[in-house]
Amino acid sequence: MALRAAVFDFDGVIVDSEPLHYRSLRDALRPEGVEISQEEYLQVYLAHDDRGAIRKALEHHGESADPARMDRIEARKIEIFARLIPEIPVFEGARDLVRALEEEMPLAIASGARHDEVDAILRGVGLRDAFETIVGVEDAERTKPDPAPFLEAARRIAARTPGLAPADCVAFEDSMPGIVSALGAGMKVVGVAHSYPAEKLRAAHRVVDSLVGLDAGTLRGLFLS
Repeated sequence: MALRAAVFDFDGVIVDSEPLHYRSLRDALRPEGVEISQEEYLQVYLAHDDRGAIRKALEHHGESADPARMDRIEARKIEIFARLIPEIPVFEGARDLVRALEEEMPLAIASGARHDEVDAILRGVGLRDAFETIVGVEDAERTKPDPAPFLEAARRIAARTPGLAPADCVAFEDSMPGIVSALGAGMKVVGVAHSYPAEKLRAAHRVVDSLVGLDAGTLRGLFLS
């Protein structure tokens, strides 16, 4: 396969931040009288951006989701999560894969998280320099499962890599809506079973249990086999 660029989802693929997103969303909702469990977060809210998760949580619990209330909860969630950033671990194999791929091709992030949040975490774990561009939730016209985030990432890479098409990109995703988004963009997709069992990710072209041992050569082998 032509493998000219790689686009990574962020939370759940490179960093294990979902437990902290759960904690910050839970603690942001509590003053509103809404209590969510970790199981509920994983099943209902994980693949959504902050605002989408807040709206769904309020509606799921029969609460009003008026804009002012959502603004208040979102600001609280952002503040809580910012305090947790130093606790975020990098998934095993992610650092090695990113460093191996950056030697051969441009890399991008396509995430449902806020741009500055992704940027801050990447800087904190020493990986910001590896990525040519970050597409956060505010950088694309629509959010996953729409293909817009991955298409925007490919567009930005193509601005510096003439002739690059989404079909030349491999995407790494850990959620079903994310896989749908990357497939809709026309990319080859690797499902990474960090957040969900491998069988839930079968829509991806290939599924791996982790990023350990992957590099450009093994990726090409995955798609040729």
